[in-house]
Amino acid sequence: MVDEVTRKTLSGIPLLKTKSGPKDDPKLWVLRLKEEYQALIKYVENNKTAGNDWFRLESNKEGTRWFGKCWHVQDLLKYEFEIEFDIPVTYPTTAPEIAIPELDGKTSKMYRGGKICLTDHFKPLWSKNVPKFGIAHAMALGLGPWLAVEIPEMIAKGVVTYQEKKAD
Repeated sequence: MVDEVTRKTLSGIPLLKTKSGPKDDPKLWVLRLKEEYQALIKYVENNKTAGNDWFRLESNKEGTRWFGKCWHVQDLLKYEFEIEFDIPVTYPTTAPEIAIPELDGKTSKMYRGGKICLTDHFKPLWSKNVPKFGIAHAMALGLGPWLAVEIPEMIAKGVVTYQEKKAD
């Protein structure tokens, strides 16, 4: 079952239509990337409107490598992390594996290389919604809930500590 908050979040993210990955017809992949960016832009706009802005994401020119930052605010402190992932060759049938490399080895809910564990909850949902789900959905239903559960626990255990931002 999907709770009401998740349902509301999902309803604000456009569903994608093009079933194409980086190794498919280049014209279809460009169309898919356009849909991905539109969905991401809408999701970020919705988050900002709701006062829940929590990530920035960009890609390489081909749309096959994504990177950015995500953050979690607790006790008025902003914990910021670098995120990265590659689009799988079998995308969109296979969900991307989002990594937070600096947290590698700090929790059991993570695979080697800092890839967050999404196996039990997110991946079955993704497989039922191919090709409608995209990167924005992976952020909303994968990384967002993972951060909300894991980061406070790591802070409580002292595994993650607040780092003062250095002025550039």
